[in-house]
Amino acid sequence: MANILQDTDGGLITADNSVVVFIDHQPQMTFGVANIERQQLVNNVVMLAKGAKEFDVPAILTAVETESFSGYIWPQLMDVFPGQQPIERTSMNSWDDPAFRKAVKATGRKNIIIAGLWTEVCVTWPALNMLNEGYNIYIVEDACGATSPLAHEAAIRRCVQAGAVPMTTIATVLEFQRDWANREHYDALLNIFREHGGAYGDGIDYAYTMVHKAPQAAKNPHVIEK
Repeated sequence: MANILQDTDGGLITADNSVVVFIDHQPQMTFGVANIERQQLVNNVVMLAKGAKEFDVPAILTAVETESFSGYIWPQLMDVFPGQQPIERTSMNSWDDPAFRKAVKATGRKNIIIAGLWTEVCVTWPALNMLNEGYNIYIVEDACGATSPLAHEAAIRRCVQAGAVPMTTIATVLEFQRDWANREHYDALLNIFREHGGAYGDGIDYAYTMVHKAPQAAKNPHVIEK
């Protein structure tokens, strides 16, 4: 088993000390989501996935009972990681699955960023287990769905009381960047936000076109097509 990295960034996540886990973003699970508008949920999950990929943050995808109940992982998410094989399980708790535990431990990383469906079951249970194993757990709330607002809030409270840290999608991806002087990912990151960042993305587009007088998005030389 790889050694878990020690946190040397004062509690901040970085692309070098984190792994992102996507749990059960599948149609049958999506049908039951009632705490967030479902298209917004898809948008946030894809933004998180594109951010992780851009910064080379390891991503683990897992699915439960794909062919017998839950359906295949959203194609929008799989398109970000073409060729990656999700870990198929029967247990509602990913941490009960040996292949999932092996995948997490193999990264050697201490900070586990979780997005998944549903918050109250398939996110909370492995989060509690991993906290007990000594991992730092960050739950991206707006990339998680639950069966009701109350179920989501109760699950997050339970995880926070155990030591997990709630996050949001834009904040998580920005923490990978951290310093705008780092130009390697600058244009690609802004492109992600322009596509998925809502009002923040509109603000970026305004700054490009009106303040810096760049061409509109379709012809913007700063935008890197992925």
